Amino acid sequence: MIYIFPLDSLFIVRGPNPPASRPKLLRSAAAALYGCAIKAFTPRAMPRRTAAAGERFARRTAPPEVECDFRAAHSPASACGSMAAERAALFAGFRALGRYSSHVPHVLRYHGRHREFYVATAVGRSVHTYNVKKLGIVAVSNALLQDITCLAADRMLIFASYGNVFHAIARNKEVVHTYEGHKARIHLLQPFGDHIISVDVANVLIVWDIQSEEEYLQVVFDKATFAVSAILHPSTYLNKILLGSEQGGLQLWNIRSNKLLYSFPGWGLGVTTLAQAPAVDVIAVGLVSGHIIIHNIKFDETLMKFQQDWGPITAISFRTDGHPVMAAGSPVGHIALWDLEEKKLMSQMRNAHSTAVAGMSFVPGEPLLITNGADNAIRVWIFDGPGGTGRVLRSRMGHSAPPTKIRYHGQNGEQILSAGQDGTLQSFSTVHERFNKSLGRGSINKKKSKKKGLQHDTMALPPITAFASEVAHQNDWDGIIACHQGYITCTTWNYQKTSMGAHKLRPEEFSKNKPIDIYATAVDITTCGNFAVIGMSTGQVDVYNMQSGIHRGRYGREKAHEGSIRGVAVDGLNQLTITAGSDGLIKFWKFKAKDLVHSTDLSSSPSGILLHRDSGILGIAFDDFSISVLDIETWKIVRKFSGHHGRINDMTFSPDGRWLITSSMDCTIKTWDLPSGCLIDCFLLDSAAVSLTMSPTGDFLASAHVDDLGIYLWSNRSLYSLVSLRPLPADYEPSVITLPGTCPLQDVDVAEGEDKCDEMIEYDSPEQLGEQLVTLSLLPESRWKNLLSLDVIKKKNKPREPPKVPTSAPFFIPTVPGLIPRYAAPEQDNDTQSKVVNIGVLAQKSDFYVHLEEALSTNEYTAPLNLLKDLGPSNIEIELRSLAPEGGGSLEVMLSFLRMIGMMLNKKYNFEIAQAYLALFLKLHLKIISSEPSLLEEISVLSKQLEETWIHLRSLFNQSLCVLTYMKSALL
Repeated sequence: MIYIFPLDSLFIVRGPNPPASRPKLLRSAAAALYGCAIKAFTPRAMPRRTAAAGERFARRTAPPEVECDFRAAHSPASACGSMAAERAALFAGFRALGRYSSHVPHVLRYHGRHREFYVATAVGRSVHTYNVKKLGIVAVSNALLQDITCLAADRMLIFASYGNVFHAIARNKEVVHTYEGHKARIHLLQPFGDHIISVDVANVLIVWDIQSEEEYLQVVFDKATFAVSAILHPSTYLNKILLGSEQGGLQLWNIRSNKLLYSFPGWGLGVTTLAQAPAVDVIAVGLVSGHIIIHNIKFDETLMKFQQDWGPITAISFRTDGHPVMAAGSPVGHIALWDLEEKKLMSQMRNAHSTAVAGMSFVPGEPLLITNGADNAIRVWIFDGPGGTGRVLRSRMGHSAPPTKIRYHGQNGEQILSAGQDGTLQSFSTVHERFNKSLGRGSINKKKSKKKGLQHDTMALPPITAFASEVAHQNDWDGIIACHQGYITCTTWNYQKTSMGAHKLRPEEFSKNKPIDIYATAVDITTCGNFAVIGMSTGQVDVYNMQSGIHRGRYGREKAHEGSIRGVAVDGLNQLTITAGSDGLIKFWKFKAKDLVHSTDLSSSPSGILLHRDSGILGIAFDDFSISVLDIETWKIVRKFSGHHGRINDMTFSPDGRWLITSSMDCTIKTWDLPSGCLIDCFLLDSAAVSLTMSPTGDFLASAHVDDLGIYLWSNRSLYSLVSLRPLPADYEPSVITLPGTCPLQDVDVAEGEDKCDEMIEYDSPEQLGEQLVTLSLLPESRWKNLLSLDVIKKKNKPREPPKVPTSAPFFIPTVPGLIPRYAAPEQDNDTQSKVVNIGVLAQKSDFYVHLEEALSTNEYTAPLNLLKDLGPSNIEIELRSLAPEGGGSLEVMLSFLRMIGMMLNKKYNFEIAQAYLALFLKLHLKIISSEPSLLEEISVLSKQLEETWIHLRSLFNQSLCVLTYMKSALL
């Protein structure tokens, strides 16, 4: 059978490849039937980028029954029953967006072979590695069992701890060593040559051998007198480490001999961090009081002291490019820069992070400072301005608080708008991180907000709870409308300018006073991008112009609903406005005239609505955890779903309107099939999804979760693999699925220097799909189609003889001596030699000839066939001509060639070139074949094989043409 799958305006033909004479007939028949073009795909000609996308083209929109037929035709057993038994989830975890950093300090590493610096950060249970040059992610480690709490690195390995266990990660990905022995949580790690030192909160220090994973030394400290809070290996101090304590004292230990060499009395305040200065024997000690002590540990002498007023010192780093500058971090996100020569504060970098500065590292020999913090941000600062102040050179930042609402922006499925509890609106790209944008934080007065700073900004708006966006006129005016938590004013945002817009929309009667108990609850924007519809907690629904911000009317005399507005929506043609209120009513209004058209009484109070504009279906979520689907043309509820056991947080439709996907506080994400009215997919997560959005292209589902900073992408497996879409039973228990991690765009082996790149992977199918199918060779037609016409082609391409120059007559014409004068005839050259050369004596055996001789004994014809497929038409003719005895060949080699053709016909692959080679062979050696009995016998066997194969193909073509003709007549 030949299977035809619809794909938009293109139909893809799957099945046996038709011969060269049939595709035109098949295309014309299908074009008459479907009115579109047909393209034939062979199994090998389907490239893909991931291992999961091999069959995307053929199975993209095929109905379930056709999928079952396709599987039955191409698998040994019936696949319909087996797929129902072993059901796969509809969505598979793909990658996470917007996760960059945590409260764990980063580590900086230098790769000698790459001559490049890399920074590693802990993000959840994985380690992310970025290059400092472009701050692009190059590797993501395998996920550990719990969130990482401590990080360290040496030249080859990265060490990450959680709980009382820590691991060694090689090549930035694989866990190669596990160290278990602590009984309390590990909070300090320090690489030390071939060893690694770990300290837990119970004050136990263990020195491990990295390769053998065995304990080398264990030291237990008295927590009352010396609670270890910081650790450092001083430069040039062999086998020695320096420990800082919460009591303020320091101790210098020799690890090899297990001896305490010296105790420093300290300064009576707890030590938070230790840092090595560029000078030998000099270290910087950060204290909980905000003091920084520059101390010489060789002579136990304090060189200088500094003090910050922002709380304990969280990180210290020294500049090593010729400027005596020290940078110190604080818990409020400020960075202080100290001049070590003049011993004074040089400058301040306020609000470098919105949370505490977790890690800080100056790049050796460069004026670059790398910082990270718990605000989910990594920043690279460059010091090239006057006064020694740094500016942001590169940064990667996400939400510092969990997202509240996410929506795809535009129709290409490459940008996701996200509003977070931190008050910012950001755009994350699904293609590459360099396309991420931050639209900033909402503010009542931007100028005042800049003056007061981030920490003391009283003009900041509350977090965004709902927003809507359109791209129709985003180049001309603002294209995003948003409402804020408990705030009456709605704001506009400009995606192109990546900033807050020019208008603040609120009802006219509240333009002067700001009531506390009235706020905007729902917003929507029209498809054209000209109007915004805003619903209020009082039941009012207003329309505003997005370009000018002018109020354009209100639905109802005073109120559209008696209760709070739970949702507003406008259809695709700006004909209807749909409002839902807490009074349990869904109302339909004329968009322009503002007149009420229809009102539908619901069984319960709705918690939210979502309109699919292309199909005109409205999804309604209720407070009783049920879902209904309403047709806006007939004003009737066409589907009802129940099954969630918690508040429904969000809904999204598939692009074709076939699926409704919902998330609930019961931590499940369910997919409902609207045509059948059944639940077709459900999976359980560790945390509830607060917002969902489906890509306009249908390839990804994006979700945001409770207490999670990331946005997670789930790939739609129905686009590239077989997924059973049968209804789930009523007692179906979903399985728990872990959230996906960040997928790197390019993996760089920082440890060993093996560069890896994301290359195009070709799907390589087997030579033959089935015993009854015929496979073509995929060679271009120029290689085999004109083999029988080579003599004609050479004759046409032969250049004409150039005109000969006549021989010049001699000055004295020679005569024959005698009585009668006669002219002498010109002498003839009788020394001409024959140009016919005996090739059989001079020619050497070619590789093709040698392999054919070997195949007589081994019966393996793959090698000579591959050699012949690589040759051009002229070379093929030369090889076949040389098989005859007069060309230097033999009858045995001719017999071997015929057996090679027979093998190709038996296996039914390379079908077209087998016939082309056989036709040329018969044309060249027909006289010899007719006179040799062994060759005649082999030719008769090939004739029967050809006849059987063509009869089978002819029956398949006739059957397919019959079906197409019948369907065409039925439609007409």
